[in-house]
Amino acid sequence: MTWQLHWLEASGDLEPWRSTIVGEVEIARKAVAGVLPVSPLDILVQRRPGAVIPETGTTGQAMRPGLFALTIDPDNPNFAPALRDGDLRRTVAHEAHHCMRMAGPGYGWTLGEALVSEGLAGQFVSHLFNSPPEPWECAVTDEVLAANLPDNATLVSNGHDHRAWFFGLGGRYPRWLGYTLGYRIVGDWLETGADLSGDAWVNIPAHEVIKAAHGRTLSNL
Repeated sequence: MTWQLHWLEASGDLEPWRSTIVGEVEIARKAVAGVLPVSPLDILVQRRPGAVIPETGTTGQAMRPGLFALTIDPDNPNFAPALRDGDLRRTVAHEAHHCMRMAGPGYGWTLGEALVSEGLAGQFVSHLFNSPPEPWECAVTDEVLAANLPDNATLVSNGHDHRAWFFGLGGRYPRWLGYTLGYRIVGDWLETGADLSGDAWVNIPAHEVIKAAHGRTLSNL
């Protein structure tokens, strides 16, 4: 298996879920391999109550090209239904995409680059599993998006507040605004008939994706 799982159990026993997690990771790996060459990955699996998305009982965090963390909270009442719904395989594929992009152009430092990286990962997962947007990828209405669209200077400048744009911390922006906007921006790019042969899913430059969104999401809401 080119993806190696490492079980971190100082914060909680994972034994009851090991076989299920292994199966879900393998489903994700095979799905990714059907579209792109699969790079080796180390996946840290941990159980951390309260450190997950409350709506799913899971979360992921890409750390570098060959490493990401997969966190679960089986005590969360939403964990079991999310597991049955395929959340875990989608989370794994999402973080694997981040790792692959980190190995290429990088996740990015500007708001525009971050929007594209998150949108690419989300749309890639939808492509792999024919799944609808995740809750964070359709979290706000068109009216809310229109009221919070970044201008060009904000898109390309360094130093954006990532936690504010993507998690709503501080109250300036709605929760998950960045994920929803990124998903829509990449959707615009896909609707232009983007050539998805080769490694475009991973290595498309952010500015090309954003260009496709001008005249669509970034202008027409």
